[in-house]
Amino acid sequence: LAVDSSCQQDLVRDQSHKYFLTVLQDPAMLPQHKTWAVFVLSSVVQGYKQGQDEAVAGNLISICLNEMEEADPVFRQWLAICLGTLWDKHEEARLRATRCNAPESLEALLVDPAPEVRAAAVYALGTFINSCSERTEHANTLDQNIATRLLQKMLEDGSPLVRKELVVTMQYVVNSFPNNFMSLMRAIAEEDESASAGTGSTMLGKASSMTRVSSEDKLSRQMMKQRRSVAGGPPSLSGSVTELNRMGDSSILTTPKRGRKSVIGLAGVGTQHHVASLASLASMACYGPGVTSKFKPFYLRVVGGLMVLERDPDSEVGTMARQVLDTIYNKMVVAERDRKGSGVFRSLSQAELHSVSAPGSPAKPSFLLGESPPGHNTTLPASLSKSVTGGQHSLTLPSDLASRPAQAWMARSSVSDIAEDGKEQAVRTTFLAWSAKHFSSKLMKLGEDMVDMESEEYWAKQWLYERNEKIKQRATAERNSMEEGSGRLDVQLGVVKIGQAPSVLAYSPYTSSLAVATRDSILLVRDKEVSTSWGNGNSRVSQISSLEFCNSHERGLLVAGSDDGCVRVWRGWEDTPHLVTGWSLLPELVPQSLAGSRVSHGLQLAWSQTGQMLVGAGDAKTVRLWDCSAEVRLGDLPTQSDSCVTALDMDKGVLAASFGDGQIKLFDYRAPPTSARIMAFREHKQMVLSLKMQENGKLVSGCTDGVVKVWDIRKQSSMSTLETNQPAVSLDIHQSAPVFAVWTSTQNISLHSLYEGKVLNQIRYHEGLLGNRLGPVNCLRFHPTLVQLAAGSTDCHVSRYSYRRY
Repeated sequence: LAVDSSCQQDLVRDQSHKYFLTVLQDPAMLPQHKTWAVFVLSSVVQGYKQGQDEAVAGNLISICLNEMEEADPVFRQWLAICLGTLWDKHEEARLRATRCNAPESLEALLVDPAPEVRAAAVYALGTFINSCSERTEHANTLDQNIATRLLQKMLEDGSPLVRKELVVTMQYVVNSFPNNFMSLMRAIAEEDESASAGTGSTMLGKASSMTRVSSEDKLSRQMMKQRRSVAGGPPSLSGSVTELNRMGDSSILTTPKRGRKSVIGLAGVGTQHHVASLASLASMACYGPGVTSKFKPFYLRVVGGLMVLERDPDSEVGTMARQVLDTIYNKMVVAERDRKGSGVFRSLSQAELHSVSAPGSPAKPSFLLGESPPGHNTTLPASLSKSVTGGQHSLTLPSDLASRPAQAWMARSSVSDIAEDGKEQAVRTTFLAWSAKHFSSKLMKLGEDMVDMESEEYWAKQWLYERNEKIKQRATAERNSMEEGSGRLDVQLGVVKIGQAPSVLAYSPYTSSLAVATRDSILLVRDKEVSTSWGNGNSRVSQISSLEFCNSHERGLLVAGSDDGCVRVWRGWEDTPHLVTGWSLLPELVPQSLAGSRVSHGLQLAWSQTGQMLVGAGDAKTVRLWDCSAEVRLGDLPTQSDSCVTALDMDKGVLAASFGDGQIKLFDYRAPPTSARIMAFREHKQMVLSLKMQENGKLVSGCTDGVVKVWDIRKQSSMSTLETNQPAVSLDIHQSAPVFAVWTSTQNISLHSLYEGKVLNQIRYHEGLLGNRLGPVNCLRFHPTLVQLAAGSTDCHVSRYSYRRY
């Protein structure tokens, strides 16, 4: 059946499917055998009306619902898929499922730790909505409640696999209520038209020049208005696009093309500085009462959710969502054209307005199924699955991805798989076909889970572990030398000139490779040159604000956080970077370019290797904990501060966060959120620039007035205070060595001892025959293991310095 599904007719004709119904109900059967049975049954009913009739008569719905509590994730996944295929376009099965409360049982799977199970549940609920042929008030209420709960729970899901199924489900919702959504799109187009024309003319009278103002343009106007109103009283937050249009348009990018513009910017009018976040876009608060007051919140929520998905960090999710929105828009235009005889043209696409960058990786290996999905239509997230290798936890990825040709992932398009379904253009995924590949592989395995100690993969990992041990030994020797005073950090390893000013630096923990982030691209500096560079795929208004390496003990991943709250994970960053996954970690963040006078450091990240956990915070009320293994949010810790988070670090269950007002707060992230905060330090008077948790419960922090403090996290007051007597522009502290570096107003990098604060040495000039003076440094970063330092200057130079013994 996994290879050729045509035998489904023979199984039904011979009544053989009843055997598999018996297997599924037998409590003595192994979960694996039940999984095979439910796969056979789902193959029998898929797209085959007679098979669906027989399965409904055999009570397959109630049998599947009774098995939902099973522990095996592959079994749960296929139970949901089986239900979804059973009632797909089958009215009687839908009625039977409604009586059995099947939607409620499936909604319990929406919080499952396995992304594949969550995707299967979203798929099944989508086909449930799509199977209603005659709309009644009860059916409308039921489907709208299901769609609302799906948007509430799954819009911020960490897995692109799940979000793709959510887009398809929202398409079914739109197709179920076409007139309502066309009316809403017409109101949006009218408001955009009146804003862009600066008059009260409606779309109906001027349809030939109709344009949809992008949310980014709306936002620029809103921010200009807010900045101008600071002097004259509190900012107006009415959100009327007509009002926003009265501001000057000189700085706003416009396009001569016509039609529905992509939501490439952010939008929303909320309280004070949170006017530009993805969270506010979901509520469509950027539109005036002409849109928000005329329609039920349900329709606004669906269109707002699709607009958020259109801006998804995963390019294929964004493409699919954009096509659904374009379909509504085009239907509305056709209806208007039939009435008024006017024509409208297609819009500037998201791809044209996006930063130029390579598309994402075509593959996500599944920890359940062990195989990458097809590169054609499904980019799946990283299988951030736990494997304990060499005593360490790691996120595992298949080795075959590196060998795939670039043309394979450059040629992908999620909208190339478009089917004519009546008059509808349907966006589809290949989730079912990909899931079924599990059963076309060898399933009976006995004693094959042993590690092959002669394989190339095994020896490659052993080489990496040995390299890591040598680096640790070298780091210990360098650290001891610095403590004795017999070593200095002043040997220049090289200077590299890049195209834009660097904003964030990050060293790979076990090599000397340096990742450098500019506004929207990432470069890898190795030896004395840039070895590779690629675009991060940010929108025009956002920029990269943090970089983290994870799984560094093996071939690691590079995590890039942007100031709009989005996270993208890259693999193969040494040579051929591929996007593994992307998601919106903190959608309430406002990009720095739109924050106005509000001080923001963007999204700050911290990674826990043992817990497989990513922590993110910024100018928001919470610190968010994210489980990368299950790709779900673990929880939020309230910051209880009005200032932005400037730095994060974590060690052994304790998370430290520093703030723009000088506060430092410690959290035990294992405790309930209300009692997670365990300590608050308030000795710093200025913004904290760097924060590091060192061994033996020691915490070191440095702020903009050049004061560095050493804390014992068990005590309320600091152990020692070190004065540099100069305001610090940039500052960083080494993770383990007793040294910190400061770029001061005296235009040099000074390195200080953590013991008494004395200056160890200063760096003023680049080395060489024509050693130029260092440009203004805007970012400093120590190597997490070795005694090395990198400095990025506003004149687009990146210089690296290393330890020497004397």
